[in-house]
Amino acid sequence: MTRFFVGITGASGHAYAEALLRALLAAGHEVDLAATPAGCLVLRHELGVEAGVQGELLAESLPGWLGPEAAARVRVFRSDEVGAPPSSGTALTGAAIICPCSMGTLGRVRAGFSSNLVERVADVALKEGRRLVLVPRETPMSAIHLENLLDLTRMGAICLPAMPGFYHRPKTLEDLVDHVVGKVLDRLSVEHGRGARWKGLDEPPSEAGAVPAPGAQGER
Repeated sequence: MTRFFVGITGASGHAYAEALLRALLAAGHEVDLAATPAGCLVLRHELGVEAGVQGELLAESLPGWLGPEAAARVRVFRSDEVGAPPSSGTALTGAAIICPCSMGTLGRVRAGFSSNLVERVADVALKEGRRLVLVPRETPMSAIHLENLLDLTRMGAICLPAMPGFYHRPKTLEDLVDHVVGKVLDRLSVEHGRGARWKGLDEPPSEAGAVPAPGAQGER
């Protein structure tokens, strides 16, 4: 069992955050969760989940959102709790994932400007050499966005934009969401059943299974 930190920001695409949380908890892991003020607004708008202003209502919304058993394995922190356990390098978080990641959050993480807990945890992941997975959901991207993504990749972050593929012949929106979330889980070395594996043009898509070796997915 590993404890992961999931940060939710104001970018659109909160369905990805929900699917990621459900997958991590279903795999038996624990989650530290925080949403920025903008993330709280979009969470309410896209998923109907009430989180308050700084995330102060998120804990009481979790049982109705994710289910009581899953909610019991989630520690929720306000966005302004910059002294919370995940903010320290001594907290052995398995990885930090910001999903979805707004361009504003991306820029502040790149600059080392920690204005809230989500950004601070990302900063800690970089300085401690831990996995930091950023899932931006923005298009088109400006030169500033692209430069920030390149700089963060060079710093060691994994920049994994929410760009679902179509070679697995998706039938539903859930299929598209799972395709991206499966890629995030692969980077976390978490076994899962999300999405489909590429088997070649002559083979039908397969269900996702054990985590393959890096670079072994055969995606074009």
